[in-house]
Amino acid sequence: MLIFLPGLICDASIYAPQTAAFADSHAVDSYGLADSLPEMARIALADADRLGAEQFDLFGHSMGGRVALEVYRQAPERVRRLALVSTGIHPVGKDEPAKREALKAVGHDNGFKALVDDWLPPMVAEQNRTDPSIYPPMWEMCMKMGQDVFDAQINALVTRPDVADLLPKITCPTLVMTGALDTWAPPAQHEEIAAAIPNSHLVIVPGAGHMIQMEAPVAVNEAITRWLETPAS
Repeated sequence: MLIFLPGLICDASIYAPQTAAFADSHAVDSYGLADSLPEMARIALADADRLGAEQFDLFGHSMGGRVALEVYRQAPERVRRLALVSTGIHPVGKDEPAKREALKAVGHDNGFKALVDDWLPPMVAEQNRTDPSIYPPMWEMCMKMGQDVFDAQINALVTRPDVADLLPKITCPTLVMTGALDTWAPPAQHEEIAAAIPNSHLVIVPGAGHMIQMEAPVAVNEAITRWLETPAS
């Protein structure tokens, strides 16, 4: 089974092009109000248990990539293949908590719509923001998640565990992928991730921003197909 993990204020719908293309796949729809990455990982593992998936291929996007690393930390024997997509491995920076608190405050002070309207556009490559099949469904998805979920997930991000000691221990085939136009999690950041994981393969998708699975579904699905054909360790 292939399990997809969504990122910040995203749900299973972000993976609609992938779950439609891969029959034996499942996208986690919600982490509820979990406010730590380890707890989100436990929710993902509970989903796998419910589906009867003792082992699985694991694809994490953005914050979901960090959740995927926590799943691997908790249950490495269950992860056949790992995909870390449009994500990061860096620890919390000095100014990061304040910047994320400021974004939370936009929602609390001006309404959640103002927060989504501020946060979402840079996540999508400028050329794709006017595509009615890309941006409007994403906006609706984020709006449904709401301020409480955003706040909980921001807490998870600013309290995230360090992964420096984990990365060299990853032995399964690992896809590292991002969009060429992703300014939030750029290609150089993914070159660093790939360099830190022994059995990894780097893919940079042209024309895509941070929301790569909706912006470039054909290229993403092709990369997934190649990844799934890699013999599992």
